[in-house]
Amino acid sequence: MTERRTSSRSRGTGGTPPVRTAVRNAKIASLPIAFAGRQAAGVAKRARGKSSAEVNQDIQLRTAQHIFEVLGELKGCAAKLGQLLALYELALPPELAEPYRRALAQLQDSTPTMLPGSVHAAMAAEMGASWRWHFREFDDRHAAGASIGQVHHAVWRDGRQVAVKVMYPGAHQAVLGDLEQLRRLSILATVFVPGADVPAVTEAICTSVAEELDYAAEAEHQRVFAAAFADDPDFVVPEVITQRGDVIVSEWLHGTPVTRIIESGAPQERSRVGMLILRFLLSSWARTGLLYCDPHPGNFRVLPDGRLGVVDFGACVAWPQDGFTELVIEVVETALNGTVADLDAALRRHGFVEPGRSYDVEAIAEGIAVVTEPLAQNGFRFTNDWLRRRVRYVMDPRLSNAHRQMTIPAYVTPFARALLTAMGVLCALDTDGPVRGEFARWFPQLAPAFERYDNHRSQPTDLGLVRRLRADPPTRRFSVVS
Repeated sequence: MTERRTSSRSRGTGGTPPVRTAVRNAKIASLPIAFAGRQAAGVAKRARGKSSAEVNQDIQLRTAQHIFEVLGELKGCAAKLGQLLALYELALPPELAEPYRRALAQLQDSTPTMLPGSVHAAMAAEMGASWRWHFREFDDRHAAGASIGQVHHAVWRDGRQVAVKVMYPGAHQAVLGDLEQLRRLSILATVFVPGADVPAVTEAICTSVAEELDYAAEAEHQRVFAAAFADDPDFVVPEVITQRGDVIVSEWLHGTPVTRIIESGAPQERSRVGMLILRFLLSSWARTGLLYCDPHPGNFRVLPDGRLGVVDFGACVAWPQDGFTELVIEVVETALNGTVADLDAALRRHGFVEPGRSYDVEAIAEGIAVVTEPLAQNGFRFTNDWLRRRVRYVMDPRLSNAHRQMTIPAYVTPFARALLTAMGVLCALDTDGPVRGEFARWFPQLAPAFERYDNHRSQPTDLGLVRRLRADPPTRRFSVVS
């Protein structure tokens, strides 16, 4: 859920997002057509002497801007994809990022609002014509919005205050139609990750979004989390009272949205909340066997007693039984204590490099060493500037960027989504705390790697180590900078 937004330009006909298949398909279909046009124009520009690098960068910038604008109009799964692409804005220099920032602001501020008549019809369709019998009170004004629905405050028949999540009428058809179109647009993903197994990653994204349409599954996820975190001193997950079709009724949480903490919270409180979010994400898989994939700041509330309330469990996936934990442990161990050759073997073994493909493994080692900074020291401070530099390093559109030579295993997609979104929230909160300690607590298999790193480090880690890395022989250790 996100905070209520009341922009008048977000209100469409009948208070719902565009659901006519022809309209939505035409908007999405305009993306590859425009992309092809930019490529054709690029041929002419190269013929006039403009460098390929300049032409390619211009195509990428214009394509990304167009993507944001179209997704901002459509909402549904399109909006979710746009939220993932929001990280691309961080990779751009400030003078180039403004068009993206404007498009993202429109995307985040365009939540459509169902008018009371539409809300009543949706409630009757799912809970019966006498749906009001279940409630002592029901506020027709929406209290919060989501990409495929909205939330209303009400009082259940037993006196409990509840949140009623209602899906937009027609959202199923609209989103599934969008997914079919997005499958056809996979070529556009090369703008962001040209080395990826695009069809497999696209299908993983589509599967994840389609699953969020299943409110029965979402309610079951929430029940699992509520049971696992019952009476927890740090967290509150509201109990599900009932789920009927495309309606979920759960306990209401009174609290301050984390979006407000980001805007005006004191530094100590921002760090405390950031560390709680990290703890929830790391501990949830151990307690529930599920990964919470949507740590958007609008999905967290700080309760009056200081605990962190968590809502919206549509994006949850089962923790893979085979391979993924081993991947996490091996990458951290290799980044902290291994060699460049060890890293190359690990990346190939876990499918991040296509068989037989050559790539600049030393550059990747350098990048991983920088990204894993939070695990190289007892305390770490996340900042937007730190994240911007890291994202820009990874997503640099130049062909010489080694990260563009790699791929993304499809099974990693939901975990990458959760990780990147969480990093964005921690940085927005300017979180400062014992990050490594939290990882060691919930991944005790990592503790030996941390201990080995500290034992073989004879002096405080120096930024110069990373700069010297690429001049070292492949058998030398590489270290994480601090």
